[in-house]
Amino acid sequence: QVQLVESGGGLVQPGGSLRLSCAASGLTFDSYTMGWFRQAPGKERELVAAISPSSGTTYYTDSVEGRFTISRDKAKNTMYLQMNSLKYEDTAVYYCAGRIGIITTRVRDYVSWGQGTQVTVSS
Repeated sequence: QVQLVESGGGLVQPGGSLRLSCAASGLTFDSYTMGWFRQAPGKERELVAAISPSSGTTYYTDSVEGRFTISRDKAKNTMYLQMNSLKYEDTAVYYCAGRIGIITTRVRDYVSWGQGTQVTVSS
């Protein structure tokens, strides 16, 4: 069965950095478009960043462009999200998700989900 396991969340001060990891198993990792979503309290889940199977195409939501970097390691079946210059508004539960097909921003298009990891930006 497909399993996505996130790690790397935590408490960080504004301006700090974190790197999230998503370890994938039970799927053909190279065939999946992968994405990082986040959900803050009282808000809808949103796509933060996504990466195509070949890593040739990436997507970032405007609010993280230039601060976050998504990547994937085929040999380790793992996806990463390097988050720099973190802001209070980046506080959320971050989820990794996968789908077969092109990058989309719709939550319902992603069929495989991790359990999430909490990122809290606070002084």
